[in-house]
Amino acid sequence: MKTRILTLLMIPLFAISCNTKQEPKKKAPIRVKTELVTAQDVKHGNAYVGVVEEAQATAVSFTGMGVVRRVYVREGQAVGRGQLIAEMDDTQARNLLATSQAAATQAEDALQRYAMLHERGSLTEAQWVEIQSKVAQARSQLAVAKKNLADCRLTAPVSGIIGRKHIEAGETAMPSQAVATILDISSVRVKFSVPEADVQDIHPNTPTLVTVEALGKTFSGGAIEKGVQADALTHTYDIRVRVNNSGRALLPGMVAKVEVSGSQVEASSAPGEAFVPSLPLTAVQRRADGSLFVWTVDASGHAHRTSVKTGAAAGNRIEIVEGLSCNQRVVVEGYQKLSEGTEVVY
Repeated sequence: MKTRILTLLMIPLFAISCNTKQEPKKKAPIRVKTELVTAQDVKHGNAYVGVVEEAQATAVSFTGMGVVRRVYVREGQAVGRGQLIAEMDDTQARNLLATSQAAATQAEDALQRYAMLHERGSLTEAQWVEIQSKVAQARSQLAVAKKNLADCRLTAPVSGIIGRKHIEAGETAMPSQAVATILDISSVRVKFSVPEADVQDIHPNTPTLVTVEALGKTFSGGAIEKGVQADALTHTYDIRVRVNNSGRALLPGMVAKVEVSGSQVEASSAPGEAFVPSLPLTAVQRRADGSLFVWTVDASGHAHRTSVKTGAAAGNRIEIVEGLSCNQRVVVEGYQKLSEGTEVVY
């Protein structure tokens, strides 16, 4: 009888425990970045890292030695051709000019007096030639003294931006020592290096796109200058692409990504033609057995391993020659936390 009563009391307790049992929590989806494989034109090109350079750099300097009295420009300042850059102490130059002027005046006066004697025949031809030579010498020395005084004022030979000041007021400037550097950035050049296997595909009019992350902008590249001597260690060639910079937003030293376009293949131009998309190199993973795969996302938002075969690498991307079809969505960032069937958002 007691056993039956205990059994009847335990039944409701068991039911309550079953009803209060919690279901397992659902895992939150993992956020990833994806690329959609489409049947658009497939561009075969390379991407390189480059650095912005000025179109031209002009170092301005005094022609003589002296103490700099004043520098009139600052770094980053726009200057025009003929604008005063700096002045040197001109005390000595003014003294030399005064001496030369006095000598020239004396020589000119002597020339006038001896000219009268020469006309009367009282002066030999040799004496007359000697007097004329002294006058010419005095005139030449005067011209040099005037130039030395003018050279104490340094003016800009071209228009541009002051890139760097090398001398401040009070310092002694030596002949041909740069006082400042004037940069022409109305247009710039982006320098990048390419492997020797790629240099033959780059021509003066090869289309390029230049992206500068610091500005968040992309620019169309212009004419290309191709180096002809390879680096001895890296076996790469320097390439420079000209970019219009009328707004002067691009500054020397900025890092840029240069995308060099190659031939284009119409992915759906003919029946049965192979479709060859490309993905970032990091999107392709390797299994323990050495086979390659990528993470694809199905219509319900779940990730799956998809086996692929790769082709040629171009810059930081690689061709996928087998395993993908049009309109498949491939995970390119955030795949580190994925496992088969993981729910994702993108």
